[in-house]
Amino acid sequence: MPDHEWPPLSPLHTGLRGRCPRCGQGHLFDGFLKLRRECEVCGLDYSFADPADGPAFFVICFACVPSVLLGVWLEVQYNAPLWVHLLVTGPFMLLTCIPPLRPLKGWLVASQYFYKAEEGKVARRAAAAPAPEGSGETAAR
Repeated sequence: MPDHEWPPLSPLHTGLRGRCPRCGQGHLFDGFLKLRRECEVCGLDYSFADPADGPAFFVICFACVPSVLLGVWLEVQYNAPLWVHLLVTGPFMLLTCIPPLRPLKGWLVASQYFYKAEEGKVARRAAAAPAPEGSGETAAR
């Protein structure tokens, strides 16, 4: 079935669950973060998808900052020894940084499909054709 015959599915609904952005049934991932080649249900080729460093960027912005703030707060408030940081801040950082990577990557891939995102291209204006004599456009230039 061509793309226009599939109902549009929300990128939030399919991506966060790691499902195919076209049919919503097939799996998006082969492993933790590796994308499959295609959907096993509808055959959608996933080669269009390139989330690049998007998931890592979002995790850094929204998960790593609270982890660092926790570590700084522990140090300033309690002058915590290194072993406390290793037992508290380390696991907190792992739990807030690693689990969101997969849903974020799925959401970005599904959004690329939903919004038909593709590589950017430079738009060049075509050279304007000269106006015919006496048309009045030459005076406006």
